[in-house]
Amino acid sequence: MRFAPAAAALSLALAVTASAGFGAERDPAPRAAMLLAEGQASLDAGETQAAIDAFEAALTVDPGYTPTLLRLAEAARSEGLQGKAISYYREALVREPRNYAAISGEGAALAEKGAMEKARLNLAKLESLCGTGCEETRSLAAAIATGPSERVLTAEAVMPDAEAVQSN
Repeated sequence: MRFAPAAAALSLALAVTASAGFGAERDPAPRAAMLLAEGQASLDAGETQAAIDAFEAALTVDPGYTPTLLRLAEAARSEGLQGKAISYYREALVREPRNYAAISGEGAALAEKGAMEKARLNLAKLESLCGTGCEETRSLAAAIATGPSERVLTAEAVMPDAEAVQSN
């Protein structure tokens, strides 16, 4: 009987802290929301670098707003920077481990990069969390079916013959 008040207080404290983590998603700071809208407009217009700049500024204004990381990852993927996109998705997943958009985006970026097994692991994780009918699962399944994106050769990747020709 002596422990009943302490047990009640402890269970109340645990209930309050557990429910705080599952609250509704908050809105970004007003300045960050403006920058996110500006960045999305730039991304839609095909101005990827301007979008990235706006998204990075929004992240600086409101660093705790996870959807900014998802938009940065989307912009990085459109630039062909899948590795950078994966790092943004993973940072979002550290904040919100059950974020379906981050799991799907990371899997799609992995598939574009050619890491098909890891992409399939993300697909399996999504299927277990939200089933085969959710939009994120269908999107990732389509990205896996498409396969890796075509790699672009850079000048550094193609080395000329080392033989020098001397003209007279």
